[in-house]
Amino acid sequence: MLQESLSDLPLGEIRYYEQIGSTNTIAKQWAHAGAPDLSLVVADEQTAGRGRLDRIWVTHPGAALAFSLVMQLQSQSTPPAPRQEKVLPFLTALGAVAVCAALRQEFGLTTEIKWPNDVLLNRRKVSGVLAETQWQGEKPTSTVLGIGINVATKSIPRDIDLRYPATSVESILEKSVDRWHLLHAVIEALLSWRSRLDSAEFLQTWENQLAFMGEWVRISSHDAASTSIQEGVVLGLSPQGCLRLRTRSGRIAVVQSGYLHLRPVDKTPE
Repeated sequence: MLQESLSDLPLGEIRYYEQIGSTNTIAKQWAHAGAPDLSLVVADEQTAGRGRLDRIWVTHPGAALAFSLVMQLQSQSTPPAPRQEKVLPFLTALGAVAVCAALRQEFGLTTEIKWPNDVLLNRRKVSGVLAETQWQGEKPTSTVLGIGINVATKSIPRDIDLRYPATSVESILEKSVDRWHLLHAVIEALLSWRSRLDSAEFLQTWENQLAFMGEWVRISSHDAASTSIQEGVVLGLSPQGCLRLRTRSGRIAVVQSGYLHLRPVDKTPE
């Protein structure tokens, strides 16, 4: 069923698992062993999935989409990929933009991207993206793009497990959704944008869907030595895909993706 539903897409090989620990882990091993470009790992149940900052992403059987796409950065794919050193920072956004496009085109849903890697429906998380790049010395060789989407209502984690409020596609639509049909739509959108990651059009599309534009947010940044917190109004993206904020003092701050948490501020600070 899965192979048939994706047969018209120019994918490499497809591996499907009834149960797996993490699709990204398997895809990274496969990429290192020479998986063809655009090879796909899909799991019905994922028991040790990982989100950004090593957060756990559990996928219950029949309830969600959990998949990872191998992108061989040195492949001679057609159309040719843009210069990799320019697009690596945009690969996480590629997954988020593709999920937004699929949900809009297939179901008419309005989505937002909580920078840098979450997709929101009604300000609740419906999807997360994790891009992991493998290197040979200073040269990137492949990226595995992992995407999880809450499809059925039972895919929503318990409140006690949540770091951010969550929802599912079926909860919003109030009807059942064919997971493989949605997977096809996401991959189709992803392939459409892949060769245009370094374009102004892609950056604008990403920025147009940013959550909390013109609103106050709080960003907590962590490193081994300390934690810093800054608040500001979301202004948009820098050309490099960093988040631009206007702080209380009027200074423009540029925030790079890293070990951080972004949350809205309930009320505009005085």
